[in-house]
Amino acid sequence: MGSLEAGKVRGGILLAQALKKKGVKRVFTLSGGFCNPALEGFMQLQMPVVNCPHEQVAGHMADGHTRISRVPAVCLVGPEGFANAVPAMLEAWGERTPVIFVTGSSTLKRRGSGGFKEIDDVSIARPLTKHSISVTDGTRIGEFVDRAWKIAVNGYPGPVHLSVPVDIMFSSFEEDAASCERPFDTGPARPVRAWPDPEALEPILDSIVSARRPVIIAGHGVWWSGSENSLKAAARERKLPVFNVPYHRKVLGQECREYMGLADFHQYQPSKHAIQNSDVAVLVGGRLDNQMNFGNPPFFPNSTRLICVNGSHEEIEYNRAADDVLLCHPGEFLDRLAAWRNPGGRRVESEWLDENLAMRGEWVAKTLSDLETRENGDGGKIHPLQLSLDVQDEMNQGDWLVFDGGNTHFWSEIAANIVGWNGKKLGGILHPGNYSLLGVGVSFALSAKAANPDRNVVLISGDGAFLSGGLSVEAAFQENLPITVVIDNNGGLDCISQQQERLFADGRHFATDFRDIPFHAMFEGLGGHGELVRTRSELRPALRRAMASGKTACVNAKCKGVISPIVLATTSKRDRASIE
Repeated sequence: MGSLEAGKVRGGILLAQALKKKGVKRVFTLSGGFCNPALEGFMQLQMPVVNCPHEQVAGHMADGHTRISRVPAVCLVGPEGFANAVPAMLEAWGERTPVIFVTGSSTLKRRGSGGFKEIDDVSIARPLTKHSISVTDGTRIGEFVDRAWKIAVNGYPGPVHLSVPVDIMFSSFEEDAASCERPFDTGPARPVRAWPDPEALEPILDSIVSARRPVIIAGHGVWWSGSENSLKAAARERKLPVFNVPYHRKVLGQECREYMGLADFHQYQPSKHAIQNSDVAVLVGGRLDNQMNFGNPPFFPNSTRLICVNGSHEEIEYNRAADDVLLCHPGEFLDRLAAWRNPGGRRVESEWLDENLAMRGEWVAKTLSDLETRENGDGGKIHPLQLSLDVQDEMNQGDWLVFDGGNTHFWSEIAANIVGWNGKKLGGILHPGNYSLLGVGVSFALSAKAANPDRNVVLISGDGAFLSGGLSVEAAFQENLPITVVIDNNGGLDCISQQQERLFADGRHFATDFRDIPFHAMFEGLGGHGELVRTRSELRPALRRAMASGKTACVNAKCKGVISPIVLATTSKRDRASIE
């Protein structure tokens, strides 16, 4: 420890010790000079640290790891790296991922006088996190970490930000600083659960089990509370069709019988029939935001009783439009729903669920028929829906799928529903969250591979999305995390250019097209496997070779620019000056 006095350690080591006590399993960083005292602590504690090529990549990898494990990971960057990490804060905020962002700042001693790399990072991060604060005393580092952790994981989870002044990071303190103060046990504690008010719960349960056409729409609150098995059990017992809030983590596997797809009238058209013909709609762990039309008609008809169940008061505050709100841990509510008595001993009927299952089957058949009739053929570029279908069909049960991009994301959502209907059970699906931030795909794929080293991890990325975040692929080589990247290469920002074709008077593209980029050669140059695919007949053999190579691989697939249903609908709305 250099010239430190016996019994003393640097602030960075206190920081590492506090995070270790909380159960942090991984740290992601770009190793700036500020980080060294903390890195020394992580090294002594034998905590895994991934050195990333960019601070935004470090933030996205921490986000991806946290989404999969549901245990907060740490993004550690220096003062100059704070600005680069801000987009990762935004992405984590949209998905309510409890990432611990630790960033450096100029010295506490000279704060406000133009110190080295001084920036008001606390104020900048505050609207993008649940909690943003600067450490003001090195002896209280454990306290600051404890508070940030509890805020991140309790209630409506979300990212938090700790700013650590460089003089506190490097200064020396007693090894047992603040150990004589409560709480004496600063290890990870189970998040606080909200229990339902019986007088509010029972009428809501009665209304659901008495309904003839009830639906459940599940948000990310179900995932973060670890309640997906309770959701599956309640849906199965009560014969309820389940829908997923768009953009959020899939809370049930696509192959689950009761799972229908996204609560999105464009990406999964049968959801419109289900929601608009429901007599009771229950939104569990979600918000009545723009994706739910703020709870209003025509998304939810006036005749539908709209119930919102949330595990935190922060979520409840967003759901003022609901007919009924219930503050309750999602798992507890779903367990009670599964066990609730039927009024008058009435048998639970399956007609409504059967109707939705039939509509899903018809939608799958029609979508595939339309694809074959209008877009297929080996003589030209590949349809993006066909690309995603073929990729997923080549994957094994339990493999992980990531998609990133605009139209690429939306077509892959449709494909995942179809493949799930046909019985494919993937290990998990990751994708951009509520803000549709491009460039997260490689980072999320690396997170999935680190958590599932024995599984194939395949990323389907738009070419624009890969250009936004593709530099992070270097971490795949550095950390020996081989992934397969399939580029939906349509030669530009197709999600935007397709809108331009419909909105601009001359129908031309402007500032959205790319040159012919040899993505496959880029991977080969880094030491990986790369192939160019021009037709559908070449796709599947190339995918098999890529996944069998044992290397980080790229299949650069020339694809058609085909507007997705949701972008087409959005374009129509924007033509009328609003998307809401």
